[in-house]
Amino acid sequence: MRVDEIKNVLIVGSGTMGQQIGFQCALYDCNVVLYDIKKEMLEKAMERINRIASRMTREGRITQEKAAEAINRIRTTVDMAQAAKDADIVSESVPEDPELKGKVFGQLNALCPERTIFTTNTSTLLPSMFAQATGRPEKFLAYHFHDIRMTNVVDVMPHPGTSPEFVELVKEFAERTGLAPIVLHKESVGYVFNYMFSGLFESALTLASNDIASVEDIDRVWMGIMRMLIGPFGLMDSVGLDTVWHVTNFWAKNTGDPVKIKNTEFIKKYVDRGELGQKTRKGFYTYPNPSFASPDFLEGIK
Repeated sequence: MRVDEIKNVLIVGSGTMGQQIGFQCALYDCNVVLYDIKKEMLEKAMERINRIASRMTREGRITQEKAAEAINRIRTTVDMAQAAKDADIVSESVPEDPELKGKVFGQLNALCPERTIFTTNTSTLLPSMFAQATGRPEKFLAYHFHDIRMTNVVDVMPHPGTSPEFVELVKEFAERTGLAPIVLHKESVGYVFNYMFSGLFESALTLASNDIASVEDIDRVWMGIMRMLIGPFGLMDSVGLDTVWHVTNFWAKNTGDPVKIKNTEFIKKYVDRGELGQKTRKGFYTYPNPSFASPDFLEGIK
């Protein structure tokens, strides 16, 4: 397959990242199918995609015409067979559980054409953890997005069994769709940026879960010293506290580390209350006007 033959993109999982990935591909003339298990999830996803389009239009990054054209290229379905039948490339963004991801890819393997490339948007898992379960490990690799509202950087990370041909093809596809690919030489938990990012999150959660300082003061320290507009807890709200919990819980269970376990318990309280961050308008902060964005949040800090 040549890069110009990749026209049909299947997004599996309509959460925050699935929405952003789908819209980015649609902006660059791809036909996008957004698949999820419930119709109401897909309805919410399209509402949020429309908000992404409106924001990018207001910021002057795209025209209203281009935004409308992109949205018209996106369709939704709860029928996996229908979603898979014409896919040239799959981008998976289901919860951070290697068993679940392997199961989903196994189902897709039976439904997708032989040509279809499989990619995972996993944040912290290694593709080799579930590569064999995909049924086509040579055509499978990690293709990891960050927040497209902030950056066009993507990670392209093969596992030991990925064919170099498909690594190059995904890299070319990234460039064709307006992205800046970083190709990793080998597997690394958290890629490059997320490896550093997760260290920040764990440190902040450890301070808060041990009641060393408040969430707000931990963010104030980071923002005040680093001259940043947002702190680690504001960033977690942006990522989604359910996603942060899934990642933290996975490694807590697999390592038995008491620090990770305590951090998991701390963040689970928010998840149980449905306070997932920006997408539910409440997490560590309340949106759309979080206190860390207030001019007096860093009052007295020079």
